This record gives sequence, structure tokens and C-alpha cells, in this order.
Amino acid sequence: MLKGKHIILGITGSIAAYKAAYIIRGLVKSGAEVQVVITPSGKEFITPLTLATLSSHPVISEFFSNRDGTWNSHVDLGLWADAMLIAPATASTIGKMANGIADNMLVTTYLSCKAPVFVAPAMDLDMYAHPTTQQNLEKLRSFGNRIIEPATGELASHLVGKGRMEEPEKIISVLDDFFNQKTTLAGKNILITAGPTYEKIDPVRFVGNYSSGKMGFALAEASAERGANVCLVAGPVSLDCHHPNITRINVESADEMYQVCVSRFPEVDAAILSAAVADYKPEHVAEQKIKRETAGDMMLHLVPNKDIAASLGQIKKDCQILVGFALETTNGHTHALEKLKKKNLDMIVLNSLTDDGAGFKVDTNKITILTDKGETIAYPLKSKKEVAEDIVDKITEYIR
Repeated sequence: MLKGKHIILGITGSIAAYKAAYIIRGLVKSGAEVQVVITPSGKEFITPLTLATLSSHPVISEFFSNRDGTWNSHVDLGLWADAMLIAPATASTIGKMANGIADNMLVTTYLSCKAPVFVAPAMDLDMYAHPTTQQNLEKLRSFGNRIIEPATGELASHLVGKGRMEEPEKIISVLDDFFNQKTTLAGKNILITAGPTYEKIDPVRFVGNYSSGKMGFALAEASAERGANVCLVAGPVSLDCHHPNITRINVESADEMYQVCVSRFPEVDAAILSAAVADYKPEHVAEQKIKRETAGDMMLHLVPNKDIAASLGQIKKDCQILVGFALETTNGHTHALEKLKKKNLDMIVLNSLTDDGAGFKVDTNKITILTDKGETIAYPLKSKKEVAEDIVDKITEYIR
């Protein structure tokens, strides 16, 4: 899948820079075109002549290569690339990338790159384990960058631990798998709901929940990266979409989300209902702000909202896939199975507020997928981006 792909290879000042020669060789052998961008300190570990010979392209390191007015455009590079790989990535470069410190050609190219970015850290075990490094890596993950975890082994310090850059063949395999995945949902239309809904009490108050929308947005990005056309119906959240294949529709209430989903569902191949839709809404909405001084005690009479999953399950065609979510606090497996059958779902994603690191307002999740085929697949705690990949993997099996 790497044939004809344009890859920017960023090299930084690490002893692991020698492995970059093997990465270039492997990428070129796979049919990719490679452009090397190296930091000044990277040239202390491997020569531009070696890299240029292997890649068949002059190596870029400085903004200005001559004193004749010519310069290297990081913007053009960012537009040219199908992917950018930084290998090895030192703690210094990772910190600059995470915080937008554009003081060299590599980081400015990274900031201009519209293509997916892969980062292969390489450093001593204590540097890698340091909270600052881990925070910077988590920040890069939150931007959508893919971290190729370092291996455990003997390091340049002769200590043994995690921090050794992954081997070239494994790095190339990660890129190849990524481009292979990009075609698995090509041409498919997927509807995804995300975030909470707000049910008005009066013009300034509402009934809602703690959903951040992170899971739904991660599912939208994961689906779009595999070639799907995604319609993302988002409740009130402060998140942004990044992939051009995502069309976002903002809603506030459960009724608004229901109307969009019912109208869009007949056009799609699959729907993933990850939004935390409010089950109830106030029966009456005050036109003016309710004043405590005049109203005194207040009692809300709540009525049920329409059940989006059940409604879509009733109109679902045999060729469509419908995926629900179940956030439970007790008897999760039993309740999830009941929802799966009652709402005519193909699969349901179960998570629990009793699991540390799962639920609302966190970047991780721990799920179990239950299917209408009787499967139960439990996953360990992962980032929501990784969880989204697991869910989309399972949906892909169904669509195929």
C-alpha cells in the first residue's frame, strides 16, 4: 500500500538516527517516495550524503540553502506529503512539536503538514518515563498524531528499559497498515452521534449530562481515515473535527438529534450512536428566566425523550449496521444485552462508570463489545482514539 506514497521522514539528533537509513531503504523498496528533513543536530549522527543517496532526493535541513534568495518551503512539503514520519524523535523535538516551537525546518514542516503524522520516540528510559515527556506525547496524541511506542531493550546509556526506537521494519509495517486501512470503508456512509444533549428548563438553565463528546469524535475521525463519508451529529461540545470527510451537524436537544438521525439514517451504511442523549426533558419550558425570589421551591415535571436507537432499529434495513452504546453502573452485561435485542442493534458497546479511567471527561475508555451473533469481546483500558479503532475494526467486519 506504500507504492506511490509521498513520505516526509524527519530525523532528529539521536543515536538511533542510523536506523533512518534502513527506514528509507524499506520505504523506497515498497515504492514510496521519501523526502528527508533533518535537524542540525541530526546531521551529527548521520550524514546528509548517505540519506540523499538512499532517498534520491537532496536532504532538507535549513530554511535557506543558499544565499541567492532560494529557500525551502515547509508549506509546500506539508501539501506534498501523504504522511510524515519523525524517526527518531527526541524528547526535545517532541516537546517542540507539542508546544508549537517552530525554530527549525522539521518542526515548521510538522506544523504545516496536513497529512497524518507518525512519531517514533527514541531516548533514555528515564527521559521517556519523565512526566513532561509523557504529557507531551499525550498532547501529540490529542492532536491526532500516531505514536509508535518505543521498544524495551539496551539503550545508548547501556541501561535496559523502554525508550529504544522501534525497529525499521515494524515502523514501515505501521505505515503500510495505515494506508491499507484507509481503503476499508471507502465509499461507505456512516452516521455518528456524539456528546450530550441539553434539555431547556428556561432560557439559561437545562437538564444535561457530563459527556464530552470525545468518544464520538474519535469514532468520526477513525471512520473518515478509512475512507468513509461521515455525518457527525454533535451535541453541545467544545471539540473540532479535522478530517475533510466529516460533515458536522450541530444540535442541542434530543428532539433535534432525533430529527437529524431519522432523516439521515436511510442514506447510510452504518450508524454509531455514541451520544449520551438525555432520557428526559422538562414538560414545560419557561419563556423567561425563572427567578428564585419569586418562584421559591421549584419542581420539574420530566417526560421521556424519543428513543433514537429504538426508532432507527425499527426502520433498519438488512444491509445497514446499527451500533449502540450502553453506559451502566450495575449489571452492565445484562442491561447491554437487553438493549441489543430490544432496539434491534447489530452490536452494542458497553462501558461502566465503575471502571477507573472510563466514562465521562477522560481521554481513556474500557469497553466490551456485544454482538447479535453472540460474541462478547472485552478490551483493556485504552485511549479513546485506540478504542475508536477497535470499534471501527468490528464494524468493518460487519460491512464486509
